Amino acid sequence: MAENLLSFAVKALTRAGLAEDRARVVADVLLDADLMGHSTHGLGLLPLYVGALEDGKMEVAGEPVVLNDRGSTLAWDGRYLPGAWLTCRAIEEGLERLGEHPVVTVTIQKSHHIGSLASYPMRAIKKGAMMLLTCSDPNSELIAPFGGLDAVYSPNPIAAGIPTSGRPVIFDTSMSTTAWGVANRAKQQGERLPGKWMQDNEGKATDDPKVLDSEPSGTILPIGGADHGYKGFALGLLVEALTCGLSGSGRADELGRWGCSTFIQLIDPDAFGGSDAFRREMDYLAKRCHDSRTRPGADAVRLPGERALALREEQVVAGLVLPEVVKEGLLKLSERLGIVL
Repeated sequence: MAENLLSFAVKALTRAGLAEDRARVVADVLLDADLMGHSTHGLGLLPLYVGALEDGKMEVAGEPVVLNDRGSTLAWDGRYLPGAWLTCRAIEEGLERLGEHPVVTVTIQKSHHIGSLASYPMRAIKKGAMMLLTCSDPNSELIAPFGGLDAVYSPNPIAAGIPTSGRPVIFDTSMSTTAWGVANRAKQQGERLPGKWMQDNEGKATDDPKVLDSEPSGTILPIGGADHGYKGFALGLLVEALTCGLSGSGRADELGRWGCSTFIQLIDPDAFGGSDAFRREMDYLAKRCHDSRTRPGADAVRLPGERALALREEQVVAGLVLPEVVKEGLLKLSERLGIVL
């Protein structure tokens, strides 16, 4: 099932003009998101990616432009090439440089959308490295500053991959109470959100995602919500500095095009206290967390990423469970392109 979906996605992307090797990277990143249960950022995005390639809003060919290269730091202009391909290539380049530099940082301006950030950390973890990854969409304004009403910046996710001797710690979390994809899917399906994660255009907290369609628009609240959202606001600004700021292009340019400013940092634990000491500390911390008493009604403690990685292992064997809205979108794309799904 997973291999069939991967093959379909590669064919759809190549039909839209992308070279097969790049199409396979993009398809693999999208599929991986679904395997881990992040269906808002998985193959449900495939019709949008194909449409962007057909419309010329995602570039089909060419290479990123090197803006700055100082060995341990590398800055690219991504030229709106496929974001998943750019991100994977940047990770590969960074891992190669870890042999000479203990920390390698790559920024990419003007990348196209990069999908689910959770799809990337294992690429570094397999090489024994720790990874930080964050991005913002300079063309998206969904989050108001804490105490404000007007949307200024995007949900701004931060992801990390932390090696252990067992399953690694992997997380991917927005600096907002929810991601746009979650709110938009709930809106499409006529559902309310599980909590008051939004505010309407008068500042009243609400669980109704339809406030995004009001005029003026409501907004998604920062992490911490109406009470402690100043914390999420601060973290959101940090992401803006790491991505748009360090990459050299963002909101001030008023780009008017769906895309990403991306920050990738790879860290070699061996260059600090040593890989063995790093894993010993992380293993100890993981065990203490797993051994923690649980509050009434709670499941056993899981480290970030444990459920997603277990689900991935299960779905690779048993097949994927995709939301109906995703299946409908893939079937329509199949019919339009004449590719059997």
